[in-house]
Amino acid sequence: MNDMNDDILQAVYRVILERKANPSEQSYTASLMAKGIDKILKKLGEEATEVVIAGKGGAREEIIYETADLFFHTLVLLGYCGINPDEIYDELRRRFGMSGIAEKESRDR
Repeated sequence: MNDMNDDILQAVYRVILERKANPSEQSYTASLMAKGIDKILKKLGEEATEVVIAGKGGAREEIIYETADLFFHTLVLLGYCGINPDEIYDELRRRFGMSGIAEKESRDR
């Protein structure tokens, strides 16, 4: 990912944290946070399924749109759990250049 992509994810994440700290009735994010982890996970599962359906359909714009929804709702989950996206980037960096098989074996130990 380039810095510009990192920046937009961080910017969205900062807004999510702001909505969590200062909820308003007009905020979709604040309403998700207020409904709790089960609602957030349900929405994340729905978005993941929509990405799968879009991928199966093969329409480029639909895949992009649904993936953006998935990224957003993933950031909501991270914000709810107090996990900064940098922690995810660090894990991806740790895995970079490692075979998937070797990475899985390293977790099984």
